[in-house]
Amino acid sequence: MGRALRSRNYRLFFMGQGLSLIGTWITRVATSWLVYRLTGSALLLGTVSFAGQIPTFLLAPFAGVVVDRTNRHRVLVVTQVLAMIQSALLAFFALTHLITVWHILVLQVFQGLINAFDTPGRQAFVVEMVESREDLSNAIALNASMVNAARLLGPSIAGVLIALVGEGWCFSLDALSYVAVIASLLAMRLAPREAPKKHAKFVSDLGEGFRYVAGSAPIRALLVLLAVVSFSGMPYTVLMPIFASKVLGGGPHTLGLMMGAVGVGAIGGVLWLASRSSVRGLGRVIVAGGYTFGLGLIAFSLSRSLWLSVPLLALCGAGMMLTMASSNTLLQTLSEENMRGRVMSFYTMAFFGMVPFGSLAAGAISDRFGAPTAVRVGGVVTLAVVTLFFRNLPALRKEVRPIYVRLGILPQPENETTAYGK
Repeated sequence: MGRALRSRNYRLFFMGQGLSLIGTWITRVATSWLVYRLTGSALLLGTVSFAGQIPTFLLAPFAGVVVDRTNRHRVLVVTQVLAMIQSALLAFFALTHLITVWHILVLQVFQGLINAFDTPGRQAFVVEMVESREDLSNAIALNASMVNAARLLGPSIAGVLIALVGEGWCFSLDALSYVAVIASLLAMRLAPREAPKKHAKFVSDLGEGFRYVAGSAPIRALLVLLAVVSFSGMPYTVLMPIFASKVLGGGPHTLGLMMGAVGVGAIGGVLWLASRSSVRGLGRVIVAGGYTFGLGLIAFSLSRSLWLSVPLLALCGAGMMLTMASSNTLLQTLSEENMRGRVMSFYTMAFFGMVPFGSLAAGAISDRFGAPTAVRVGGVVTLAVVTLFFRNLPALRKEVRPIYVRLGILPQPENETTAYGK
């Protein structure tokens, strides 16, 4: 289950990034709670989330070209240093009691600019950190488990810290946590990477990435699925403060418990994925995860009991992570090395970049019809797009087969299943 950790560089990254991500989740929960405490507005919760993620949507394709044309390790060092500065500024304004929603909006945009380059860079860099390509799927699953272990611990810590000392100390702890990941990156010993081919114009690389993604039916289908699920399903996390306070009648501890439940489910899902030895069969895993996520959202929107909501949120976390991590693995496996940064930039655009639009829509629906209705609508849309993906699996299976034969995943084209098969 942990075979990718045999690679020294990946092991360093796993430990450093794991500590940093706990701080990231502490800040996410503290930011949501602070915005809701200052404004009491569901619409502004959605607006702040939109401001933090729209730069990723707009800049991800350009960032993908940068990632493919430059040193990915150097890109990550720069983005982590800038992210530490962003958290430190949040802490300064909060601890000096100067913070307003406008401060949060501006700093969220700054973080979105950082993430536009950091996310595709980090995803593409995984291949360089693992010593064997066979460990790639395991590394991606371990990455997802790391994120969700942090999702479990971070919100729980945030709930306690917010209640005891306030949001400012949450931001301070996050800023400090970046030291770990920066140190791990600087301690790596990397083999020289072949210099990418330089084109006369940046635009030509950008256009090449668009054509590559548009011309591959499996990659295109995965990206469309992720985009719609991210738009319709993922914004439920933005509305969690409303569920914690108004729907379930709790406070920051309740919010921490609910976010932690999502993390527990997600960890269970990715640990199961990490135990798999092959990417074959992931198409049906994506479908099963998508249906679990959609149905979990609908059931959660109907619950008015904390003790029913918690296991339902765990179910949502498991379904969401099975869909995301499996799609990520397939995209990285199907992509050519010289195109990986650009493909992962479209992954960033689809999975993370669509969330701000969904958050804005969910905030507006919540203001008009209530948070449960907004989440319920998202669940229904999620089920619809997963059903469409499921219907297209046979055709996608034919497209994937020759690629997997070439990669040695399928030894021969006859009588073999593929990533989209059973």
